[in-house]
Amino acid sequence: MNIYTTLQKLCACPSISGREDNIRGLLSELMLPYADEMRVDALGNLIAKKNGKGEGESIMLCAHMDEIGFLVNFIEDSGMIRVATIGGISFSASAFTSVISEKGVRGALVPEDKTKPADYKADKFYIDVGAKNKKDAERRVSIGDFFVAEGGVTKLMGKRVMGRPLDDRIGCAVLLDIAEKLKDTETDGDVYYVFSVQEEVGCRGSMTAAFGISPDYSLCFDVTGTGDTLGATSMACKLGGGAAVKIKDSSVICSEEVVNTLCRIAEEKKIPYQREILTYGGTDTSSMQLSGAGSLAGALSIPTRYIHSGVETCDLADAEACVALAVEFVKELN
Repeated sequence: MNIYTTLQKLCACPSISGREDNIRGLLSELMLPYADEMRVDALGNLIAKKNGKGEGESIMLCAHMDEIGFLVNFIEDSGMIRVATIGGISFSASAFTSVISEKGVRGALVPEDKTKPADYKADKFYIDVGAKNKKDAERRVSIGDFFVAEGGVTKLMGKRVMGRPLDDRIGCAVLLDIAEKLKDTETDGDVYYVFSVQEEVGCRGSMTAAFGISPDYSLCFDVTGTGDTLGATSMACKLGGGAAVKIKDSSVICSEEVVNTLCRIAEEKKIPYQREILTYGGTDTSSMQLSGAGSLAGALSIPTRYIHSGVETCDLADAEACVALAVEFVKELN
């Protein structure tokens, strides 16, 4: 599977937290050749299962399919659209960007006139869809519609790409590639591929999915920060350094067994890797670790610059290393 080609398809499909129907439909089609069973749970998680022989430990591999964005909550008499935020929005990064709604309506997300960057917050922003007045806007936009910054991905130098929402469509692309590579591998235990919902608003989907599956092991695939940009906080992760084996972030301390096993396999198989300690943020790893009776949880992260902006940047070689390392980890379990 070509990760870049898959990423192009996934990034062109807008779906914010709680409104993941579009991306779930696309992922269902892409996963179909690699799953023995597939279902959607009550919260909306897509759960694909590769049946094992029933003699080993199960593993849940998870990437979230939602993205940050905006919900329409008011339409001004002028036709300008007021919005509420979904997920962690940086208005400094979002100001003066092109946005698109679930209905295909395009507009510009802009601050009120004379608003200083230091005062950027939700109630100072609106979306201009080009409407003449409120009645005109209501022909195309309704309260509760979602908007996202327009998606897409562009090649940079080497294997580096830029665009949005790499968080976490790159994780979904990695998960699809893992499924393809394990398709003909016989496993003792069941392998669950979970594309989770509502990660950006509190890791909700992975929690219910893990509770229902009750896996012995779990691995999360998501983006992580880097320390290789100008003025960045010191951090060992960098683009091109390989798969980032998470040790901790602000929400989780990963299983020492899983961390050590991943690092050992990477060294034995000569798969590029780096150790990740993130001093902020969190991922679905935390909810998979704690749900139900808990699981031995870890994460393989894709180092990404400028997260939650329109120019998220990563190195596809790191994504490929995540695929290779995860495949070997699953094989070793069996």
